[in-house]
Amino acid sequence: MVNRRRALKQSTLQRHRGPDASGVYQSPDGAVVMCHERLSIIDPSDAGTQPMKIEGSTGSIVWVVNSEIYNHEQLRETELSDVDLSWTSCDSAVVGYLYQKFGPSHKVVDVLDGIFCGVVYDEITKEFFAFRDPIGINSLYWGRAADGAFWFASEMKGLHDTCESFDVFPPGHVYYSKSDKLERFYSPTWIDTSIVPTQKVDYTRVKNLVINAVVKRLMTDVPLALYLSGGLDSSLVAAIASRHLKESKNTFDKNMRLHTFSIGIKGAPDLLAARKVAEHLGTVHHECYMTVEQGLDALPDLVYHLESYQQVRAALPNYLLARRVKAAGFKVVLSGEGADEAMAGYLFFHKAPNPAELHQETVRLVNRLHYFDVLRANKASYSFGVEVRVPFLDLDLLNYVMSIDPEDKVCDMNFKPDGVHPQMEKYILRKAFDVPENPYLPESVLFRQKEQFSDGIGYDWVDGLKDYANRMVTDEMYDDRADRFSDDVPTTKEQYFLQALFEEVFPNPSSRTTVYKGPSVACSTPGAIHWDPSWANLHEISGRVVDVHACTTEGSPDSGVLENGSI
Repeated sequence: MVNRRRALKQSTLQRHRGPDASGVYQSPDGAVVMCHERLSIIDPSDAGTQPMKIEGSTGSIVWVVNSEIYNHEQLRETELSDVDLSWTSCDSAVVGYLYQKFGPSHKVVDVLDGIFCGVVYDEITKEFFAFRDPIGINSLYWGRAADGAFWFASEMKGLHDTCESFDVFPPGHVYYSKSDKLERFYSPTWIDTSIVPTQKVDYTRVKNLVINAVVKRLMTDVPLALYLSGGLDSSLVAAIASRHLKESKNTFDKNMRLHTFSIGIKGAPDLLAARKVAEHLGTVHHECYMTVEQGLDALPDLVYHLESYQQVRAALPNYLLARRVKAAGFKVVLSGEGADEAMAGYLFFHKAPNPAELHQETVRLVNRLHYFDVLRANKASYSFGVEVRVPFLDLDLLNYVMSIDPEDKVCDMNFKPDGVHPQMEKYILRKAFDVPENPYLPESVLFRQKEQFSDGIGYDWVDGLKDYANRMVTDEMYDDRADRFSDDVPTTKEQYFLQALFEEVFPNPSSRTTVYKGPSVACSTPGAIHWDPSWANLHEISGRVVDVHACTTEGSPDSGVLENGSI
């Protein structure tokens, strides 16, 4: 019973991710314990409760999964057509039966279209099989305890007090316990930075792939909502969901009026832009306000849930907004993460020295998303039992976008491919939906300049966090920063403050190994720092440090929008 009680105790630390139901399995010999905290979305009945089990005469196959398998109905009709799965419509059920068919093989996950991580245990062979989705949208950690036991958990806090060492389980990989082998199952051509694609963009294909990605993610048996910042990405997701809701075969209510949620300090650029988009789309819009003081008060709890000292600025509004979304009765939201990385959407891309380097940077950004934007979106929202879905990271869409000639992604404000609009950041996405005869969005939104989330909610938040950190970190403390944080030396007092806060919440030395390290300018990777001489020794994620940024004027929803090629 010791293993069972120990695992149950650690599982409760993740109950915010799944507040609807709990389940536990212990193997007959007591050596394996599997716990699950459920957020009921597909088949909310008890039939969807995990751990799930296929019982056999000589032993069972047992699995726990955090997933949204968008093609689970197709898999029931194809790969699993000879299996009776009528006992549940839960998407997670297909995983164990695929394991029964293929055994411990990457084939189990190759056929899955969605987001997933989990572990399957086979009582007959005494082996287990662990896996994580290609981009790492669902979080997963693994570690070893002093007694040699393997531990897996959706969040680091589940391992922090039990394992001597632990780390991030890498996206796109499977692990076989029998051979002790970690194997990559997702290996697209674009992942090799030495290969620069030459395929010219097909705007119609981009448009159709984006629409399909959004419609696919409307699959739910519970009400869903939309995060809406008023920027291009979230606005497009909201517009597509509104227009194509009836095309979804498995959504909660095809006739529902969609709800959108935005957050910011009163008068913030994003609030004003989101209001304009919501009015255009006719959604039920929820405008939520925050203050700098509320943000500062929430920092310790946020870092506890985020499990990182990166992305704190942008995660804070996500965290506060998720609470409002859950209070309004929603468990699922669609969001716009991923487009900036794959389609060269950040302002620093204006400084790319050539198309090849631009492409290499997009590859680096996508490959580390599980440390940054998707980690933020996943954990900040799951803090209150809300699942985030990210259409722009749909594999069909991503694999195509990453195979496009980077010349089509280059930012050149002096070049107007269509004779009207300059080739600004994320141009391929903007142009794909530039259909004046039947517009998805107003042109002022479609060609609005990139505004990073932590900036768009109101510049006072970023400036307020900086001021607070400058007060909390003395000059003496900062002078000794290299001794305290030798593995990631802060270059600002804000960095120092957030690292110290993280260390206070997670003192185990392994905790720092789970956080991406290195300088960034306007959300770049360290590999792009050389693009501008003024970026040397600079660490500042705000887009305001890039000299192409157009300052938004509070009170004007169209400020910062590119009109006729001017800023």
